Amino acid sequence: MKKLIIVTLLVIIIPFLFVKIFVQTDTIKFKYITNNTIRVKDEKTNKITTLPFEEYIKGVVAGEMPATFELEALKAQAVASRSYAMYQMTATKDKDYDVTNTTQNQVYLTDEELKINWKDEYNQKMNKIKTAIQETTGEYLTYNGQIVNAMFFSTSTGKTENSEEVFVSALPYLRSVDSKWDEESPAFTDTYTFDLKDFYTKLNLPYNEKLNIEITEKTSTGRIKKLKINNQELNGRDIATKLSLRSNYFEIIQNENKVTINTKGFGHGVGMSQYGANGMAKEGYKYDQILKHYYQNTEIKKS
Repeated sequence: MKKLIIVTLLVIIIPFLFVKIFVQTDTIKFKYITNNTIRVKDEKTNKITTLPFEEYIKGVVAGEMPATFELEALKAQAVASRSYAMYQMTATKDKDYDVTNTTQNQVYLTDEELKINWKDEYNQKMNKIKTAIQETTGEYLTYNGQIVNAMFFSTSTGKTENSEEVFVSALPYLRSVDSKWDEESPAFTDTYTFDLKDFYTKLNLPYNEKLNIEITEKTSTGRIKKLKINNQELNGRDIATKLSLRSNYFEIIQNENKVTINTKGFGHGVGMSQYGANGMAKEGYKYDQILKHYYQNTEIKKS
């Protein structure tokens, strides 16, 4: 009788231990901390969807930062994205939407899109994203008690930019800071080649066999604000857009009927560098230290 009881217990316990040890939990249960919602406009369809706020943040972190990044970097992204969305919502009360789902604001991807993108890795990657959000539950950035415009971008040139040198307003928390960690980014440098005729066409300039470049204004870190091409003044960011360059930190070189452009960095350069954040995390910095480096003199608050 005693042996029968032992055998029965082993039959019950062994499968239970096997499942606990070797079978990965499908998903982390995701809890919403408030009933807050946000209105998201799909730029392709113009459809506006109202989402639970933290569900939106989940799709933004997944859409904006690789899930392979360090957890502390993902947590910094969660707080930055939450802050950015809250800042936008204060300015869109009279509109029929708060944010778009593209880089015009923040990239937002639905679960369906992420399942297609991540395939068999969906559960593993989504659990990591959810962990980053849950470990920063309700946290956002303020400066002097006001929610900050927590801009971010992919890769710096080694330094971030002062906000007024790229946009209009001089925001005290968006100051140029060192970001030495960005060299790990695959987009830290890039090279583009154009036919001379195509180069002029894309910039809506008349063809000329001789390409004369004169830089007339740069930011304090070396990004090109204004330049003259064959005596016609152009904006550096406009050139980057028209030529699909990763940034307006570039040099233009003519080689007979070819034009080579070398760039450094990826994105506008204001706020938190995502690759910089990941580099800091790899060196042991925590998410709050990362945020306070890129957003100067800010505080983390919790809703």
